[in-house]
Amino acid sequence: MVQTPAKLLSLDDFLQLPETEPASEYIDGLVIQKPMPLGEHSAIQTELAPAINQIVKPPQVARAFTELRCTFGGRSIVPDISIFLWNKIPRKENGGVANVFEIAPDWTIEILSPDQSQTKVTKNILHCLNYGTQMGWLIDPAEQSVFVYHPDQPTTVYDDAKVMLPRPAFAQGFTLSVEGLFNWLME
Repeated sequence: MVQTPAKLLSLDDFLQLPETEPASEYIDGLVIQKPMPLGEHSAIQTELAPAINQIVKPPQVARAFTELRCTFGGRSIVPDISIFLWNKIPRKENGGVANVFEIAPDWTIEILSPDQSQTKVTKNILHCLNYGTQMGWLIDPAEQSVFVYHPDQPTTVYDDAKVMLPRPAFAQGFTLSVEGLFNWLME
């Protein structure tokens, strides 16, 4: 849903607005509310983030966050899953995780919901790649496919059940096949 104000908002004005449920994003002066996550989206998101964290968090290599607002490059987006290298996670003075993330994630993952624009989601992934993200995934539950985006390579589609999905170098210990990903919908 696009909420068109009488005039385009500035990013600073957007960041002063109260949060919405589901989250709203700021793109090119417009406030765009994300669709409410439905069953398939929720099932994949609640399984995938902990599976990634199980591998990358204990050695303090990286950490996956769900529905985290990331504000950078003139946009404020809320990827379904954002993974940040450990040493890049914004911290408070006491060492705890900060509330504000003003950098692009190192790996961004979006899960397409019914009636969600694949173009809009793809543009957010490409925006991340332009600001240093190493890899982006766009998971399409309806098609049981994963589009994988790299900064300087063609997009690749993974839909063969037995194929292992690529991941950034920092997450090489994390392995997941296309079939394993979509089996979470059967549990």
